[in-house]
Amino acid sequence: MNSNAPLAHHNCLNCNNEVIDKYCESCGQKSTTHRYSLIHFIEHDFVHGVWHVDKGILYTIKALFTRPGHSVREFIQGKRARLFNFVTLIMIILTVSTLLAPYIHIRLTDIMPKNIQATMGEIEKFSAKYPKLMVLILIPFYSLFSFVWFKKAKLNYSEHLVLNSYKTSVELIIGLLFSILTIFYTNPTSLFIIYYVVVGLGGMIYSVWFYSQFFSRYGYSNKAAVFRAIMIPVSYLFLSAFVGFAIAIVSKLIK
Repeated sequence: MNSNAPLAHHNCLNCNNEVIDKYCESCGQKSTTHRYSLIHFIEHDFVHGVWHVDKGILYTIKALFTRPGHSVREFIQGKRARLFNFVTLIMIILTVSTLLAPYIHIRLTDIMPKNIQATMGEIEKFSAKYPKLMVLILIPFYSLFSFVWFKKAKLNYSEHLVLNSYKTSVELIIGLLFSILTIFYTNPTSLFIIYYVVVGLGGMIYSVWFYSQFFSRYGYSNKAAVFRAIMIPVSYLFLSAFVGFAIAIVSKLIK
């Protein structure tokens, strides 16, 4: 059969628009479809959609750990065929975390020294008790700070939500790997050190790298981009300290 022969005219099964090419010009669906079967699902949809080397979870995770700012900037600017959708990625990571939860018997609060727990404010206690939830809650706040500090980039707030959602997915992956470690290794002191070196310090370094790389094409010098990238988490720390202080004052007044 001649592979260059024109395709027969027919209507798209998705939107009923006339199709004369491999894809529908109206909705983008392929002109040929198939009946689902278990073999096809495993061989095509699962393998192709998840593990495909050009697009899928593995490609997205690799990009987020090797060229995070560049890959997410390209996604926001329109190159969206390769990166896995950030909402779906976060949901998959949280699903895996939920499935592993019955096997994880150590929480962050269990490995923290008593003297540190005694000095923690309400926000810090909530963050230690629900680290994954706290990471998700911080997305709109970090988006606001990145919007303010990199205002010259002229990205809207929604675009900042997207870039911070991808950054958060990496933080969730690192947290997931730490949770898996606690299944096999249970020494509280060592886990505490690992957590604050890898998750804490490592997360801060990744955050600065992510932001400075992302905004490197928006007219900022390297020093300016790094400084502003550092000020995003610093701004959150100031906000957290202010809110914690306000909560403490209100609590005293109520008592």
